[in-house]
Amino acid sequence: MDRLFLIGMPGAGKTTLGRALAAHYQLPFRDLDEELVQRAGRSVADIFAAEGEAYFRQLEADTLRAVLAEHERLVLATGGGTPCFHHNMRVLTQSGLTLWLEVPVAELRARLQHAAAARPLLAALPPGAAALEKRLSETLAARREFYEQAALRCHGPACTVEAVFALIQRYRTTG
Repeated sequence: MDRLFLIGMPGAGKTTLGRALAAHYQLPFRDLDEELVQRAGRSVADIFAAEGEAYFRQLEADTLRAVLAEHERLVLATGGGTPCFHHNMRVLTQSGLTLWLEVPVAELRARLQHAAAARPLLAALPPGAAALEKRLSETLAARREFYEQAALRCHGPACTVEAVFALIQRYRTTG
């Protein structure tokens, strides 16, 4: 395995698991949002506020393609919406192995409840768990068709380095 791409909702654990998988497989790790921020010289929130989501999504697609051009081998944690725009999911599936971290909405809400204000697509929500859970459910419904294109799927908190290793081994033997 030369490239592994982690996709899923915000709060699914893509970055945390991605770092661990990169260490396990002795591959470089990149977080697409971190790459984008570094290249743009400003935060995701600042980009959203100044330029809007459409501009951000184009910048995200450009950053994805640049990272892929620079790294023949890596583990990449994508942004939650990355697969859903600019044919990015097709680019990912053609460039490596995709893994969807499928986490229940209630778990995502619990993980994001205290950090929602720092995420541009969640920041404007009224306070409270109900509004956050509703937004996460709606977002997942809109993104599911893209996430389901992943070659591999790992469910919730059971998605550990060992579980992913087993998934990849099964995938290699069954194709």
